[in-house]
Amino acid sequence: MLWIKTFHILFVTSWFAGLFYLPRIYVNLAQAEDPSVQAWLLGMARRLYRFMTPLAVLAVAFGLWLFIGYGLGMGQGWMHAKLTAVVLLIAYHVCCGRMLKTFERGANMRSHRFYRWFNEIPVLLLLVVVALVVVRPF
Repeated sequence: MLWIKTFHILFVTSWFAGLFYLPRIYVNLAQAEDPSVQAWLLGMARRLYRFMTPLAVLAVAFGLWLFIGYGLGMGQGWMHAKLTAVVLLIAYHVCCGRMLKTFERGANMRSHRFYRWFNEIPVLLLLVVVALVVVRPF
């Protein structure tokens, strides 16, 4: 199970790298006025989203493997809270994909400030998840 935990941590870390960086690209896209810069940033965002989606799937898959293998969390509040945070992270990931589609259509109506604040959500969720796993407060 230690190898499974190792891979889970590796894929979670990699997924979060994408979750931190993709909205930063959106900040730049929201500010870009030059069509060539927009096309370049859209290409970066598209490739990053395609790369980070399998990482998310693997992170969740290895997490479920650990959950089932260790039998952790059955009736434990911290695990229910962590799973809620994971569901929120998956929703955030999907939301990033929808935002990408909006940029691809040229229909973005949000400012760079919105994306700067949006970029802080995974930081807060990571803090929650790490605190729940380490401290197990419930």
